[in-house]
Amino acid sequence: MFTQTQKVLEYLQTIPRGKVMTYSSIAKRFDTHPRVIATIMRTNKHPEIYPCYKVVNIKGELLWYSAGGPTIKKRLLQADGVKFISERVSSEYII
Repeated sequence: MFTQTQKVLEYLQTIPRGKVMTYSSIAKRFDTHPRVIATIMRTNKHPEIYPCYKVVNIKGELLWYSAGGPTIKKRLLQADGVKFISERVSSEYII
């Protein structure tokens, strides 16, 4: 049986290229608090498998990224086609 952490990490793999989700929306899906989701993202030991870079806060701001910080996170999102407005993910990319 999968733990909640494993379920959340695997869920990240379903986020389409060029889209992001918020900590809050994932928390609602798993009936937990956004801080729990943030902790799972922060402790993700395999960001190359579980794309935690696709998770932003409710304002579209980039928070920490376990594989190199917000600068790397932004580069990865831009490579996926995500656009930014004033250092925030444009709302059209948030699902």
